[in-house]
Amino acid sequence: MELHVRYEGDDDPEKCTARKLARFDLATLHRSDRATPYGIVLNPHAERALSPADAETVESDALIALDCSWESASEARFALPGEHRALPYLVAANPVNFGRPLRLTTVEALAAALVILGDRPHAEEILSKFTWGETFLELNEEPLGRYAACENSTAVVAVQQEYLDR
Repeated sequence: MELHVRYEGDDDPEKCTARKLARFDLATLHRSDRATPYGIVLNPHAERALSPADAETVESDALIALDCSWESASEARFALPGEHRALPYLVAANPVNFGRPLRLTTVEALAAALVILGDRPHAEEILSKFTWGETFLELNEEPLGRYAACENSTAVVAVQQEYLDR
């Protein structure tokens, strides 16, 4: 699956995981909505959760994340063309938001989506560029495995609810 990032450039360039992925030719950065390809758009405001079924039902081989500051990640920023899906409950491993639920970096979001969509080796490859990358998979081993085993979005939401109820 091709990785694409709608890049806003409003974060610290030294901590920007999307820029690092691009430096290693692991993702393509796009500066405009129009330049961003159609695909599965990771959107925390989406009505449907990402599930393994999306790998077969979306007619695109592109996975798209929006890289912007958490302070400016409003719903309006996600006006990208594509099939919008929300990631389920996961915990960040990055140094800035370690242990905080749902505060993932761009690489964490892309890696989580790849695991859920059935491509764990690709997730491991992109996370290998970060000292804390393996920690993300370790922290989220159980939920990622459970989400990846779900049949559809409804099942992912049901599993997620178990984590939220804890």
